[in-house]
Amino acid sequence: MCIVVINRLHVDALSNEQLWDALKQDDQGAFAELYQRLHATLYSYGYKVAANATLVEDAIQDLFVDVWRMRHSSSSANSVKFYLFRSLRRKLHLLSEKEHWSETPSAQVDITSVDNSAEQLMIGQEQESQLIQRLTYALAQLPQRQQEVVTLRFYQNFKTSEIAQIMGITEKSVRNTLQKALLNLREQAPYLAPLLGLLLFWLLA
Repeated sequence: MCIVVINRLHVDALSNEQLWDALKQDDQGAFAELYQRLHATLYSYGYKVAANATLVEDAIQDLFVDVWRMRHSSSSANSVKFYLFRSLRRKLHLLSEKEHWSETPSAQVDITSVDNSAEQLMIGQEQESQLIQRLTYALAQLPQRQQEVVTLRFYQNFKTSEIAQIMGITEKSVRNTLQKALLNLREQAPYLAPLLGLLLFWLLA
């Protein structure tokens, strides 16, 4: 079997899917790069599902252990990010049941973990810092399920069909949850009404 060894000088140019194919051929460098590249994103999402830092870290570690252990039997992934998000959500629920940890109410969500760069793309440049702070706070007040759907759709750019698969719900439920989330945000943050109105129109179009 030919083992692909990634040149560290070119690793940044490789896609997640190329790294996945390399780790399937026993490339530890590709595995390490994939872990470093996606850990923060997985943690941010995982904390939306179960706001327990220890639980999220344990789930991520277990997930990557499984990835390496089952590398030879796993199939090629069309979207590594989608595969890992869906697997992490399942892992979190399994660990939650095993350890008898309950999910923290949405009001206690760590709002500092929100990806500000995604918010910047959504709200534009005018009074950016203040609007980001207000939007982040408003998002943290949403019910947990709505937070998760908003994160997957607008922060991680997953399609409705992919969100439905990740969360194990129907596409209709995803759209309804997104609609409720945007309506709640518009009520909580009237100063963001123009933006949220455009998002709602785009969502329902």
